[in-house]
Amino acid sequence: MSRSRFLTILPALFFCLLAVSCGKKEKEDPNVVELNFGHFPNVTHVQGLVAHHFSRQGKGWFEERLKEATGKDVRINWYVYNAGPSAMEAVFARSIELAYVGPSPAINAFVRSRGEDIRMIAGAVEGGAALVVPKDSTLKEPADFRGKVIATPQLGNTQDVSARAWFSRGGLHVTQRGGDVTILPTPNPEQLSLFRQGKLDGVWTVEPWVSRLVLTAGGRVLVDEKESIATVLVCG
Repeated sequence: MSRSRFLTILPALFFCLLAVSCGKKEKEDPNVVELNFGHFPNVTHVQGLVAHHFSRQGKGWFEERLKEATGKDVRINWYVYNAGPSAMEAVFARSIELAYVGPSPAINAFVRSRGEDIRMIAGAVEGGAALVVPKDSTLKEPADFRGKVIATPQLGNTQDVSARAWFSRGGLHVTQRGGDVTILPTPNPEQLSLFRQGKLDGVWTVEPWVSRLVLTAGGRVLVDEKESIATVLVCG
């Protein structure tokens, strides 16, 4: 993360930290604050992956900088989620205060709470998502997917929304559980197995699963979302 991006995020993190510390019961040591932080095990959540790793090593990246800003010791508890909707439910349940998440679940959560429970702090990652089909597939346009089965990480997550929008723009009728093309919400590890078995006609997902589908499961990228915002940082 660049210094300029950090300077953009730090004030928002600071205010989130104040809200968390005020909302929690006093601890034995008032100078120690706990912060619950969510992310996914994806390359598009690299800031969370790296920061989580540093926390495990006792070299917390966020902890160090938040201490400089607040004068308090910060303990970050990291939680890993498969996709955005489950992370947003954790925010609503007050299980976590901050999360790296895709823009679609963040916007849905903002609308659902009427702007009361979700604040989008900053963008984090662009690109890293794609539609992968079998290497020998003749599928090219949305209309070619009529009657096909496509997997996405979770109903309502960013790639799920992208897939539904792409097929709808291409003239296909898409419903939650059916329509002209079946979109099957499936955890990323299961996508890889089903794709290898030939049970999926395509997968719309993020890195590193895009590369794994191409390199180890005989896939090729049909739609590459190079410039789409894949990850944002939100605060509850």
